[in-house]
Amino acid sequence: MPPGRNQTTGCRGEQLAAAFLQRRGYRLLERNFRVRGGEIDLIAEERGVIVFVEVKTRTSQRYGEPAAAVTRRKQERLSRAALAFLVRRGLTDRPARFDVVTVRLAGGRPPVIELFTNAFELCHGF
Repeated sequence: MPPGRNQTTGCRGEQLAAAFLQRRGYRLLERNFRVRGGEIDLIAEERGVIVFVEVKTRTSQRYGEPAAAVTRRKQERLSRAALAFLVRRGLTDRPARFDVVTVRLAGGRPPVIELFTNAFELCHGF
């Protein structure tokens, strides 16, 4: 079955976000890291810090600002996946943070990409 429109939009947003981050000096480590109960869109390294990146892509404002979609529940899932990544790779001693990249794709205009560095803290008690 071909990918749906939302999946295609999301993939395009992730590609744009990855290129955007690389231009800013991030070194991409992994895409779409999945564990039971969570997924991280992009994992990168910037100046020795492991950066877990959630990408939110929108083609309209119908559902509000893209960054607002990173709810507390989503943060908990990202935290769980981030901890699993750090443990599996033996990187629990490394500094880490969560960034959010929003991508707005609007009919024929250049994409608008925003980076929210250290967007939220690791969620405990999930």
